[in-house]
Amino acid sequence: MTQPVALLCSPRPEGVSDTLARLFAEGAAEAGADIRLVPLRDYPVAPCIGCGACADPPHMCILSRATGTGAQDQAEELFALLTAAPLVLLASPIYFYALPARFKALIDRGQRFWAARAHTRKACAALPQPPIKPVLVGLVAGRPRGNQLFSGSLLTLKYFLAPLDAGICETRLLRGLEKPADIYRRPAVRNDLIAWGRDWGRRLAAQPVDANP
Repeated sequence: MTQPVALLCSPRPEGVSDTLARLFAEGAAEAGADIRLVPLRDYPVAPCIGCGACADPPHMCILSRATGTGAQDQAEELFALLTAAPLVLLASPIYFYALPARFKALIDRGQRFWAARAHTRKACAALPQPPIKPVLVGLVAGRPRGNQLFSGSLLTLKYFLAPLDAGICETRLLRGLEKPADIYRRPAVRNDLIAWGRDWGRRLAAQPVDANP
């Protein structure tokens, strides 16, 4: 079985959202599931330039070959990890009511999947649709208030995941957390994240995953 993945979307190592993912992975490990932690900050991702090249078959991005600095762009490697994993956890901070820059760059690069879907939708309308992969989302904000604090990011993630045949299954939306120690000062939050991982670890052990977003 392909390994489940937790994508760590913060630019800051060992921050609050990283801690969320590690607690989830700790719980999953207790249930016998090994979660691969993938720091997005370790992967160069060039931002979409809106060139439209992916609109035509084979719907590939011209930036996947190299970034403007000559460094290898690894967006496609990340997409391969996300699509192959039986379960994905997206762990991210919220900055100014939105997702951080590199994560948004990866999301924008997902345009090629929307282009491919639009091209094949009519031809494949009568075919059986693939199962929807369950995706878990953990968002963390330092801000303690705001009725719409997570709304925009969740909507963005919904449409990012759709052409990947994935959907948000469960969330943990945490606010008022500025640093990792803040989680440990809230035992109920820490214990819930570990229990969340333990629950999904058991589900993974009892494959196939049977959650429907």
